Amino acid sequence: MTTFIERTFSPAIARHLQEEGFCPAMARVLAARGIETVEDLKPDWRAMLAPQKLDGTTNAAKLLADAIEQNKKIMVVADYDCDGATACAVAIRGLRAMGAKVDYIVPDRFIYGYGLTPEIVDLAARHSPEVILTVDNGMASIEGVKRASELGIDVIITDHHLPGQTLPAAQCIVNPNTPGCAFPSKNLAGVGVMFYVLMALRAELRTRGRFNQQTQPKLNALVDLVALGTVADVVKLDRNNRILVEQGLNLVRRGLTQPGLAALFEVAGRPLAQAKARDFGFVIAPRINAAGRLDLMNAGIECLISDDPTIAKDFAIKLDEFNRERRELELNMQWDARMLLNRENFADRHTITLFEPGWHQGIVGLVASRVKDSRHRPTVAFASAGEDELKGSGRSIEGVHLRDMLDLVTKKAPGIIKKFGGHAMAAGLTIEANALDAFTEAFEEVVTENTDPDTFERHVLVDGPLTSDEINESLIDAINAQSWGQGFLPPLFANEFKVLRQTALKGGHLKLVLEMPDGMRFSAIYFRRAAEIPTRAVLAYRPEINEWMGRRNIQLVVEQFQSD
Repeated sequence: MTTFIERTFSPAIARHLQEEGFCPAMARVLAARGIETVEDLKPDWRAMLAPQKLDGTTNAAKLLADAIEQNKKIMVVADYDCDGATACAVAIRGLRAMGAKVDYIVPDRFIYGYGLTPEIVDLAARHSPEVILTVDNGMASIEGVKRASELGIDVIITDHHLPGQTLPAAQCIVNPNTPGCAFPSKNLAGVGVMFYVLMALRAELRTRGRFNQQTQPKLNALVDLVALGTVADVVKLDRNNRILVEQGLNLVRRGLTQPGLAALFEVAGRPLAQAKARDFGFVIAPRINAAGRLDLMNAGIECLISDDPTIAKDFAIKLDEFNRERRELELNMQWDARMLLNRENFADRHTITLFEPGWHQGIVGLVASRVKDSRHRPTVAFASAGEDELKGSGRSIEGVHLRDMLDLVTKKAPGIIKKFGGHAMAAGLTIEANALDAFTEAFEEVVTENTDPDTFERHVLVDGPLTSDEINESLIDAINAQSWGQGFLPPLFANEFKVLRQTALKGGHLKLVLEMPDGMRFSAIYFRRAAEIPTRAVLAYRPEINEWMGRRNIQLVVEQFQSD
């Protein structure tokens, strides 16, 4: 069952936003998201939270400044997703601009797994670093930090993931989610944390006389990468993050972006001048992530740190090829998943666990995500990791904390899970190959026992109905003028329509003609929906402009329909 829940808002605030120039529908949308005045939407650098408010930045800045002055070699240990790649690129570009001797290493996810493991420290040690700087990882790396200490290597952790009960014994930890940290924005992505460390480092080097206001590196030139990583990691777009994203988009639109990012827009066929946050999330990030899923993330990082447009373009083309390969693999695996779902009876279950021997380790998370979206159930998809192990990637729904559930599995059935990690909505794990059935049942039991049954009903937040005359280009332009994302979701309206026509399109989409009660008709598209919908239905939709052969028409993009 899918139920629509209308967002609430203050009519007084909505009226005030109208007085400030927003159309009534947009005023309601913004008021429902906590916006009280137009000032709340302005991407003003001066409104950004100060670096010194983030615990650890001052200490990290002093340690890095000492390393620069003493010409110590710094090794950045990166993660293998887009947030990790952009955080690494920001670290490399920023530190080199401030005179650091710095290099990077990114783990092979299929060999070393996630984070600063002892094996990664040993691998990094071959390059004789004196300081290891983690980006977008490290909070769970207790043994890795211990190994670095044994080798005489200092460790500075920059991360944003939730910590465990015990923190690594690093020289410094910078993470807004560290216990006791009063930083108001707990939603910085890994790249945002690294950007804050660089701002603190620049201030420290100014006090030491290395730079002044005129000669210091222009760190705002890196905000396009910060914006990309922030959107890609689907962190909440609170005001601080919206400032970073908007400032980054402004750089891109003005053609002042990094050569690698410009090349990625080019190979994707997207004009820089019209860049949107959606482009970061659905066009650019998948190309970078594809490298980490199928190979090493080095191609993604090299693309983003290259200053030579020709070299950057070569890497962008390589990333595009990775993404094409990823799409083909994912398409085949999604087909396998549909066959498994059709063969097995999941109707009375609260979880879904899937495995196919030929599945690719780097793609199972995408399979789990798509199944979770379609079935509204916590889903874990496994791939073979050799003869004796399966590696799984899970995605969850609101109300089911996936990492906590896996922890409960380890307590309920010790020995099934060899290792795991993650957070509320996504997690990874390794199990013995012969333990799949045992895991499946234990996972189902702990989720069922520890979750309110209402959680498994799909609730969709909507912004209420629009009148037919409110569905116009002015509203669409107002929507497109904002940067939307997690925690600041784009508007989703809901009306009852008469469905006059529905045609199945190639690729499994529905083309619709909808009629409102006043007789106004709209063309609509329902992506990834092959089955027909009722001839009268309450639909959740986004109004967009559909451009085809020089003609512009309003089209409704249907996201859900309310069902009993």
